[in-house]
Amino acid sequence: MTNSSSDEQAVGGAVTLGLLAAWALHDLEELATVPGWWRRNLPALRERYPAVPEAVWRRAGAVEGREFAVVVGAMAAVVASASVAGRLTGGRSAAYQTALDAFGLHGLVHLAQAGLARGYTPGSATSPLVVVPFTLWARHRLRRAGVLRATRPRDLAVGLCLAGAATVGAHAVARRLTGATAARPR
Repeated sequence: MTNSSSDEQAVGGAVTLGLLAAWALHDLEELATVPGWWRRNLPALRERYPAVPEAVWRRAGAVEGREFAVVVGAMAAVVASASVAGRLTGGRSAAYQTALDAFGLHGLVHLAQAGLARGYTPGSATSPLVVVPFTLWARHRLRRAGVLRATRPRDLAVGLCLAGAATVGAHAVARRLTGATAARPR
C-alpha cells in the first residue's frame, strides 16, 4: 500500500529533473552538429525537396553556431521551468507532463527527419538512445505512482504545438540577442 508521500518519492528527481538532464544530452549533440550539418547538406536537401519554399532553406542555412547556442539557452529555460514544476508537484504538473510528452514526440520527429534526409540529422543519434527511452521510462514511473494524466491525441497535438511555439520563440529571441537577420544573403 502506498500513500501520497511515497508516491512523490517514487517520482523524484530522476524522473522530473531528469527531463532537463536528458534534454541537455540531446541538445549537446545538436549544438555540436547543427551549423556544419546545414552547410554540408543544404544543397542536396534543396534538390531533393524542391517544393520547400526557398525562404525556408535560406533561413535554415543562415543559423550560425552563436545564434543556435542562444536558441538552446532559451529552450533550456523552458525545459528547466517544466522540470522544476514537475519536481515541485511530484510529477503531477500539467506543464511537466506536457513537456515530457513533447520531448518524446520531438525525438520521433528527429527520427522522421533522418528518414527524410536519408541519413544522419542533428539530434537523430540521441533520439533513440536518450530522448525516446527517457520519455517512456518517465511516463512509466509517473503511471506507477498514479500521477500520469490520461493522454489523448489532442494533448499530444497541443504538446507538439507548444514545443513548436517555444522553438519559434527561442529563435526569435536568439535573432534579437545576436543581431541575426531573418535570412542572410548567400
